[in-house]
Amino acid sequence: MVIKTENLFKVYTTGSISLTALNGVNLEINEGEFVAIMGSSGSGKSTLMNIVGCLDRATSGKYYLEGKDITEFDDDGLAEIRNKKIGFVFQSYNLLPKMDAVKNVELPLFYSQVNSEERLRRAKEALKKVGLEDRMYHKPPEMSGGQKQRVAIARALVNKPSLILADEPTGNLDTASGNEIMGIFQKLNEEGVTIIMVTHEPDIAACTKRNIVFRDGNIITDEIVRDRVIIGG
Repeated sequence: MVIKTENLFKVYTTGSISLTALNGVNLEINEGEFVAIMGSSGSGKSTLMNIVGCLDRATSGKYYLEGKDITEFDDDGLAEIRNKKIGFVFQSYNLLPKMDAVKNVELPLFYSQVNSEERLRRAKEALKKVGLEDRMYHKPPEMSGGQKQRVAIARALVNKPSLILADEPTGNLDTASGNEIMGIFQKLNEEGVTIIMVTHEPDIAACTKRNIVFRDGNIITDEIVRDRVIIGG
């Protein structure tokens, strides 16, 4: 099992006002799953992703990643988990515009103190995996949105993480580019990569294997996708 949460609460307090973003969430996600997290704004889906991604802490409850109790980790421990165990893909790509694709993909390895030769080898390998062999030395301003997101996916893969978290990864893309990105995610998942994706788009969620819907900090549905859309299939 990659992820397990037990009675997870997240409460935000401002002065005398408290807002419960997660209301005792119990969730299990196994290795090799491809899960879409859905729900309206304020439903709790992004809060859950931030906790699962070790970007935030729960108010109470337990979160286990590969059997380790992450709620017991200090800030340095969380930073190490983020770098080595989790790959992030964001709607806005989060690429450095003055660096070419290879350098952007190398960044997580630089922070892991991997030597330069190995960094280059692994970055090129990751870019090939997402079909960007011919754009390795182009910078983000020279790329389309779909190409930028492929670079972001390659960067997420380069440390061989246990888990990829994707937050609205097709949100800034046209339909064709969004389908290309979902095709890449499906291929990676078939190769064994565990993926959790936040999306508000039902057609994107239909490409995953499991849909979880949040409302008011609770899971209201958790279903296997029966009529899954296979990109290119």
